[in-house]
Amino acid sequence: MDIQNYSVVSEFVLHGLCSSQYLQKFFFIFFSGMYMAIILGNLLIVITVISAPNLQSSPMYFLLGNLSFLDMWLASFATPKMIRDFLSDKKIISFGGCMFQIFLLHFSGGAEMVLLVSMAYDRYVAICKPLHYMTMMSRQSCIKLVLISWVIGFLHSISQVAFTVTLPYCGPNEVDSFFCDLPQVIKLACMDTYILGILMISDSGLISVSCFLLVMISYTTILLSVRKHAAGGVVKALSTCSAHIMVVTLFFGPCIFIYLWPFSRFSVDKLLSVFYTIFTPLLNPLIYTLRNEEMKTAMKKLRNQVVTFH
Repeated sequence: MDIQNYSVVSEFVLHGLCSSQYLQKFFFIFFSGMYMAIILGNLLIVITVISAPNLQSSPMYFLLGNLSFLDMWLASFATPKMIRDFLSDKKIISFGGCMFQIFLLHFSGGAEMVLLVSMAYDRYVAICKPLHYMTMMSRQSCIKLVLISWVIGFLHSISQVAFTVTLPYCGPNEVDSFFCDLPQVIKLACMDTYILGILMISDSGLISVSCFLLVMISYTTILLSVRKHAAGGVVKALSTCSAHIMVVTLFFGPCIFIYLWPFSRFSVDKLLSVFYTIFTPLLNPLIYTLRNEEMKTAMKKLRNQVVTFH
């Protein structure tokens, strides 16, 4: 049905990150550089994984390439508009554009959470069941894990948008964020949405907390298993998994905080939103490449091939 049947609000006004003209000009330059680094860094990982036969056939790097692909979407749902809005006096987004931002955030974010669980499972199988690794983590199994992450992300996202888009919006249309954040948008509906808001936001909180717990259970099992079988094995296993643990903490921490206190007015919420939508997609390629000799070697070979070609 037509969205306008449900809403007399045709656009929303975003407050942005700050009101200072000086800071907005600084942020325009800063975040423009950040966004370019995110796209180029993650695109480099995707291309490297695709072009290197040894990485392409590795379950870990196959999942990593998909993580980088999702990171590009996660960074792109709101960042380009935020950068453009730094040069605008009035930051306006259409009703349809607002709903699309909510959909894309929860789709890419939900899919990435499930994919991080798959990556934790991959490390569990590699370290605790090495003899069965190639059987349990076959290419077909990896494709299924990626498809599952996309399907769960889509179902989670469409459930959020389906309820949000049908709410009546007839009054205030100002969103205190730099993008259409679900808790902020729900509060603008011309009806009591407290219960509905709790249910919708609990959905996001549930997927965040459950995926985080599954990841931590995987790594705890790895450390306990290795400690039983080899002296000093915990240190080695922790070194192997430390990059994954770092990414998980950086990604899930802000998400869980925001959705545990969804109706609070912490000024830190904007900072946390910037962190998991911009800084985490930037840090992922740095963490995985700087700590991974195999990836760095593959990138050097790719660079040499490009130089030789030219």
